[in-house]
This record gives sequence, structure tokens and C-alpha cells, in this order.
Amino acid sequence: MRVGYTIFILFLSFSLLGFLNVCNAHRLRYNFYKETCPQANWIVKQIITNETRTNPALGAHLIRMQFHDCFVRGCDGSVLLDTVNNGSKVEKDAISNRSLKGFDVIDDIKNAIEKVCPNVVSCADILALAARDAVSAPFKRRLWNVALGRRDGRISLASETNGNIPSPFADFTSLLETFNNKTLDVNDLVVLSGAHTIGVAHCGTFSRRLYNFTGKGDADPTLDPTYADILRKQCPSPANPNTIVEMDPGSSRSFDKHYYHILRQNKGLFISDAALLTNKESESIVIRLQRSRGLFFAAFARSMRKMAAIDVLTGNDGEIRRNCRVVNP
Repeated sequence: MRVGYTIFILFLSFSLLGFLNVCNAHRLRYNFYKETCPQANWIVKQIITNETRTNPALGAHLIRMQFHDCFVRGCDGSVLLDTVNNGSKVEKDAISNRSLKGFDVIDDIKNAIEKVCPNVVSCADILALAARDAVSAPFKRRLWNVALGRRDGRISLASETNGNIPSPFADFTSLLETFNNKTLDVNDLVVLSGAHTIGVAHCGTFSRRLYNFTGKGDADPTLDPTYADILRKQCPSPANPNTIVEMDPGSSRSFDKHYYHILRQNKGLFISDAALLTNKESESIVIRLQRSRGLFFAAFARSMRKMAAIDVLTGNDGEIRRNCRVVNP
């Protein structure tokens, strides 16, 4: 009897947690700053437009930053915080986050907004808008809508990135579990992995597939041999930590569905990319996204809206940081 009661309480607790997450997500609104800071969207877009003219890789940098923010403590801007005097390492100090770029752009946007709307627009919302606008810049239109109203978190711990940020070394089961824990499903997993169509990766994130896949000095048999030879020339062993390669060869600056083409050619760069072909359901989604002309953009927009609402702080929770790198005194 006690066991049944305990299971019921656990079920009720998880159900309530999910209900609260949905409620918080529903507090986000597209016109959240219409009265308090109507210039916010315009300021973000102007700065991002100017930055992407000289830094076309900014979209890849900022969308990765947003992913890493949302998967740890939810979309609360905690990845933006710097380590302070107490010595506790923050999220950006974690190994998986040390290659993140674009913090200076977020700072510039925050400073510009604070001049016209002090203490109104959160850093979490700025990151969400900036990532969208940076990826959208080459298209001259918004690729997805961003609901606003997030507040900023006051806690950032490097230790919490472990097990929360999807690993490039993860198999399908681990990937899906990580996404499910964030209220995302297998469709979101495959669709959001499509962000790998832009950006680059360091050799160390995939060199095991080239030189020592099973610990016997062998290569990953699921990786296209010709592509593996190309990667070995770019990334000789031992891996140079400063060497980078395109995640989507030949299309790393074009946000499109090309990622799914190379995936089906066994040219996905990471173990986690190849893992999408090891499950029948995820493989069928890959095939649909590859074959359909416009499905990827619509699907990506839906999944981004879901991801951007993970465990958001709203109402009186959290704060509106004056400086995105430090919590308010």
C-alpha cells in the first residue's frame, strides 16, 4: 500500500512540475515589451545586422549559445554569467562551453537597450532574439517568432552542464533521454540537430571516429571512408585543439536542410549525428526532412519555439539583470 501511495505522489509531483513549466511557457508573449520597451526588437535586429556583415558565423555562435543556455536550468541567461570572487565555476567555464562565442555581441545589445529602457529587457530574451536574428540575417526575414517575457536566473554552475548539454559523443538513447528531460521529443531532437548545418567543430570532438573508435586504433565503420580520409588530412593525430572543420561540408555558412543530405551519406561529423540513423523513427524523420522542399524551416521554427520555452522564469521569478555577466547586487 505504501509503495503504491509513493508512486502516486511521485507521479503527481512530476505532473505538477510539467504543468508549471507549461504555465510559465504560456506567460511568454510576442508583444511582451510593446508598452515597456517597443524599441527592443529593432535594437537587437540593427546590431545583429551590422555584426553579421563582418562576422557571417555569428548565427552559428549564437544559436549554439542559446541551446547551451536552455539545456541547463532552462532559458534563463545563466550561460552569460561570469565567474565572480567566490571562485565557483560558472556554466561558460565548463569544457563544453569554453568554445562559445558571441558574448560581446550580447553585451553590446544589452548596453544599447539599457540606454533607452533601463531594467526592462532580460538578457535571456536578448539571447533568444539575437540568435534568431543572426541565423535569419542572410534571408532578410525572420525564420521563427520569439515569444518574450523571460527573466534572468541568478545561479550558474559549471557542474550542472554535465548530463544536461547533449554530447557529440552520445548515442541515440542518451540523446533522446536528454531531450525528453527537457520536454522535447524525437522530432525535436532530429530537427534541432539540423542546426549543425552551420558552424564548425574542433578536431577533438570527433577524432575518436577517425583513429581509435573501439580502442583498437580503428575508424568508425559507419563514417564514409572517403570523408574519413579527408578529415584525417585536416585533423592528423594527435588532434590539434585549435584546428576546426566544417560541420556540414560545403554548406557550413548556409542555413538549410543540407545537413540531412550529408547525414544520409554517412558524413555526419559527430557520433551524435550518426546516431540519428540508428533508430527507425529518427531515421524516418531525417529522410522526410531531406526530401521535403520546405518542411525543415517550418519544423525548425516549431522546435525552436518549444526549446526557447524550457523552464523559463517569468512573473516575479528571477530578475532583470543590468549587466548580462553579473547578477544584480
